[in-house]
Amino acid sequence: MDLPLGTADAPLTVMQSLPLSGVLIVFSPQQLTAMVVRKAVKMARDSMHVPILGVVENMSYLVLPGTGEKLDLFGKSRADEMAKAAGAPLLAQIPVDPELARLCDDGDIEHCSSDLTNALADALIDAVERARMVGGLEKETIS
Repeated sequence: MDLPLGTADAPLTVMQSLPLSGVLIVFSPQQLTAMVVRKAVKMARDSMHVPILGVVENMSYLVLPGTGEKLDLFGKSRADEMAKAAGAPLLAQIPVDPELARLCDDGDIEHCSSDLTNALADALIDAVERARMVGGLEKETIS
């Protein structure tokens, strides 16, 4: 379930109403986001006792066409800082991707496949398996 990051009514209501086995924290590099992520992690982990499976930095950078150079559109990455704050693995740093935006706009998101998305899927599956091994997740959580 995709929810706005933070501790407002929507995430709190979902955590109180649905049986959650874990959460994935997705954030962007802006400084203000770091404060909100810390609050969300504290609410999920400490107040609601929902394990953090991992963190993903979205819109982490833009790869400049032709040069391959990475441009930090939204500031310096906070990926490692947020993973440490969450006590969870960094699963991916996702760049701004015009092709992904086009697929979303065209309603063809199911055709999105890249090494990055495949690596993220594998990392999330590994995170769920690790959580299962320490007793944090039920077997039926992911298929």
